[in-house]
Amino acid sequence: MFVATPLAAQNGEQKPVEASKGETARDAAGRTDEIAEAARLMTGPAARGECVWLGVRAVGLMWKDDLDTAFRHLELYDRFGCPAEHIQISFRCVVRQGDIDQKDQKSADAFNKRVRDCWLNPALAAAPAAPPSVAADKPGTK
Repeated sequence: MFVATPLAAQNGEQKPVEASKGETARDAAGRTDEIAEAARLMTGPAARGECVWLGVRAVGLMWKDDLDTAFRHLELYDRFGCPAEHIQISFRCVVRQGDIDQKDQKSADAFNKRVRDCWLNPALAAAPAAPPSVAADKPGTK
């Protein structure tokens, strides 16, 4: 006779969730604000919460060249019936804005804001080009 018994885990100790991987209240509030803002400013399926959440992340991941993860987000995005065209025009907007250095938290926050702004308004005007730097060696001077 075969008796069904629950299987015990190999390690009975439960590890606490790491703080860096857990969601903080601030993160959850920020996501809620982001979704509410999209619903207020946009119409159509791209403004639905699941489309905003997945779409913004997919666009950001594409910019960072994390295409495998971006494609996994896009599969879910499509499964929820979100508009593929909005991904395209939002990514185009981010690209038009130019490069942004993401070495510190301040610039990472600026990048995330850029992606959200392009999601909310893909027709956002391109950032003005930086003025050319002044060359140290001008012709005729030494």
